[in-house]
Formats: sequence, C-alpha cells, structure tokens
Amino acid sequence: MTVATFPHPYVASLLKDSGALPGVPHAWLNARRGAALERTNALSVPTTRDEEWRFTDLAPLTRMRFRAAEPAGLGAADIEDLRVPEASVYLTFVDGRYRPELSANGGLPAGVVVTDLASALDTHGDLLAAHLARHALFEHEVFAAINTARLHDGALIAIAKGRVCPAPVHLRFIATQTETVSYSRCLVVAEAGAECTLVEEYVALHGADGYFVNAVTEVVVGETARVRHVKLQREARGAFHIRQCAVVVAKDARYESMTVALGARLSRDNVNVVQQGEGAECAMDGLTLISGRQLADTHTLIDHARPNGRSRQLHKCIVADAAHAVFNGKILVRAGAQLTDSAQQSRNLLLSPRAHVDTKPQLEIFADDVKCAHGATVGQLDAEQLFYLRSRGLPEGRARNLLTYAFGAEVIDRLPVPSLVERLERVVLERTQGPQ
Repeated sequence: MTVATFPHPYVASLLKDSGALPGVPHAWLNARRGAALERTNALSVPTTRDEEWRFTDLAPLTRMRFRAAEPAGLGAADIEDLRVPEASVYLTFVDGRYRPELSANGGLPAGVVVTDLASALDTHGDLLAAHLARHALFEHEVFAAINTARLHDGALIAIAKGRVCPAPVHLRFIATQTETVSYSRCLVVAEAGAECTLVEEYVALHGADGYFVNAVTEVVVGETARVRHVKLQREARGAFHIRQCAVVVAKDARYESMTVALGARLSRDNVNVVQQGEGAECAMDGLTLISGRQLADTHTLIDHARPNGRSRQLHKCIVADAAHAVFNGKILVRAGAQLTDSAQQSRNLLLSPRAHVDTKPQLEIFADDVKCAHGATVGQLDAEQLFYLRSRGLPEGRARNLLTYAFGAEVIDRLPVPSLVERLERVVLERTQGPQ
C-alpha cells in the first residue's frame, strides 16, 4: 500500500490546529497513535461521491477552521442541571479535557472501575492495551483515524467478571467554546457475567457554537454480560458532531443501545455491532428529532457472525422545517450464522413539505436457515387519527402536537434511566409544540 506524503488539506489543518499532544511512556499507545496518523496521510475527507456519504455533504464542516480549546472556567453550579439523579458516578470532560473536580467516581465496589484514560494507563495498562483502538477500526474512517492519532484523554469503564455496577455511569462531554475541536474517547469493557448501564451525553454550555466534536466509543461485552448504553446528543445548533461506536458482543451476551439525537448543525453517528459469540443479542433504539436546516445521519451495522444470534432495531425520525434526516441500517448474516433472528424498522415522520428523509434498510444474508425482516415508512401524521382526536374536541394544532409527541415517546419510554425519560419527554413535548 502506498501512503501519501501529505494528508488531505482539511485533515492537515485539523491536526495542525488541534494543539500539541502530550507524550506518554507507553510504546503500544504511541505505536497505535502512529499507525492512525499514518492512515490520515492516506485518507481523504468523504464527499457525496462516496456511497456511504452520498446523502451527507461535509462541505460546511470543511469550510470551518477550528482551534484547540483553552482551559475553561466551569464550576459545579454551571452544570447542576446536567445531573442524572440515578448516576452517583460521573465523569466530566469540558472541551475534550477531563475535569476531576467536576467528576465523582469514588465508593465503587471491588471490580468496578470508572476513571479517565490518562490515569488508567498506569493502573490498567494491560486492559487498555488489549482493547483501546482495537475495535473501532480506523483504516478506512478518516475521522476515527484522526481521533486515534490524537488519543490522550477519555473515559474507561471496566466491570470485572461477575460484577455489577450498582448505578448508571454518566459521561458528560461539554462544549463551552466556539470554533474549537475536541476528540472524545470512551472504552467500556464488561467481562463475563458483568452488568452496567452507561449514559454518554454531549451538550453545549455558555453559548458555545460552531465547534466540532470528533468522538469514538468502544464497547466490549463479555460472555453472558449485559450492557445498556444510552447516547444523548444535545450539541449546539451550529455544531458538528461525528462519532464512531464499535461494539463486540460475546457468547450469550446482550447489548442494548438507545440513541437520541437532538442537536448539531450536522451530525453523523456510525454504530457497528459485531455478534462474535453464539447466542448473542442486540437491541437498538434510536430517535432523531430535528428542525431548521439540521442534518442528522445515522449509519448502523449489526453483524451476525455466529449462530443463534438475535437482534431488534427500531429507529424513528421526526423532521420539521427544511431539516434532513438519514438512516442507513444494515443487517449482515454471515455464512454459518444459522438460526439468526433479526428485525429492523425505520419509521419517519415529516412535519413540513420541505422536510426530507433518506432511509435505506439493508439485509445481506449468507445463511439459509434464518428469520430476518426489515421495513421502512416515511409519511405525515395520520389523517384518521387526527380526525378521531378532533372529533373528541381537540383543536387541530393540539391534536397534531399530541400525535407527534406520541410518535417520539415510544422510543424514549424504553430508556433504562427514569429521570432521563422524564427529561427527554419534556424536550420532545417542547419541540413538537406548534400552533394550538
């Protein structure tokens, strides 16, 4: 393979303007950073000519110049509203930097570790060497390559064999500065029989806008383990958000994912789940709620690599004004993965004539004894349901708001954290309120 001498101009500008990267005395990490940096020299920023990006134009992102964030003055009172009462353990990252004074990770039982990556390098180096940057492949993903080349700060959640994390872990990635770039990183390792619930949240404060978050999350679910993973994206309306999430699920393990996308001018979420063990299970729910001229793109892959795998996926989009939502969901059943049972649904609601949805559910099946189904719908509010509500005395505007809210609440009600359900139901209700 021939590697270019110089990276793509935009990639070069990102690397140049991201600031100096602290060195680490760990040869394996430096080697992975170096390999990722080498790949950035060979990769280009995707365009609409690339099949996987044909609905998402990154030109608005490439026209922006970003700088490294300065240390931000943020106090506990500034982020009190972000607290999740059920999560007694939380890590806070402000503009990509870990803030221990805004975090709480004490009092955990033996075998449960929640800490930042920089600290974990000395205490859990072998675990990191085995998994960090091993699952989120960067060979063909330029943004994942840049994130790995810049790998320094991030979060580690490690649950030892047979242990249970007693409360949800809340990771708070907060943006406070305009026209900055940050590289968020998260590694979750649940060993055999372990259980945990993770809330991964991205939010803007202090009027931050026009910034770029480039995030990578890796999740390892050991045999018979169970991981519940909530991702809440509430970036500023002028921000850019690109995340790659790579998940590996072992024998008889279960991974549950719930993703809610509300913010960002342009967002892209790539989620790849590989069922590496027989009898692995995966349940994925997603809700995109956008308006204005927002663009939200979700690409998922559920890879059934072993027999007796089961997966269920429901993704919903509510699109208003001139916003554009994209959903591309692929279910891959490999040869030999017999008795796979998989179902996928993409349901989309358009609230205005200019709203736009591109949905592409895919099945690729190379085994002959499977049960797989998928479906997609794109439409407006049901006229019969509107008529029924109006016949019961509701004004048309209120009837429309109620139906729109119910469409999104179906996904939100499945979240495993009650306070988040309540909070997001309020957000959806506010977002769906139109003229009464």
